[in-house]
Amino acid sequence: MTVVSLVVNGKQVSREVEGRTLLVELLRDRLGLTGTHVGCDTSQCGACTVHLDGEAVKACSVFALDCEGAEVRTIEGMANPDGSLGVIQQAFQDHHGLQCGYCTPGMVMSAAALLKDNPNPSEKEIREYLEGNLCRCTGYHNIVRAIQAAAAELGSTRVAAE
Repeated sequence: MTVVSLVVNGKQVSREVEGRTLLVELLRDRLGLTGTHVGCDTSQCGACTVHLDGEAVKACSVFALDCEGAEVRTIEGMANPDGSLGVIQQAFQDHHGLQCGYCTPGMVMSAAALLKDNPNPSEKEIREYLEGNLCRCTGYHNIVRAIQAAAAELGSTRVAAE
């Protein structure tokens, strides 16, 4: 067992882990952050997407020990400080970008990464970016609409701040 220390959703944490422990296991099983879902165990579905040092990664494909000193943001870290839904989460709710909800955390995390890099993506760009995230319920149409709405909301927030 080895101790790994990292910052998760703004809080410093340290836990003993085995060398084979995956980041998704550390988050869910050791830290109780169960919003990050395990869908396929093969990094194909994207349900376990989190941000690692600001980049979207599939947490089932990263060893926890490789995250020593890193900053991790999970779906729980996307909420506002008062606990209300963040802009992207609210857009998914408002535009029915979820049905069963299993893929939703990964979709929200991927959407946040996309909007960080491309604040005003086209529908085509959104669909292409989400190729690594599978949804078996929605057909993606409302997910795309939710991301477009979040982009518009975040864009108006950015303009107001300037």
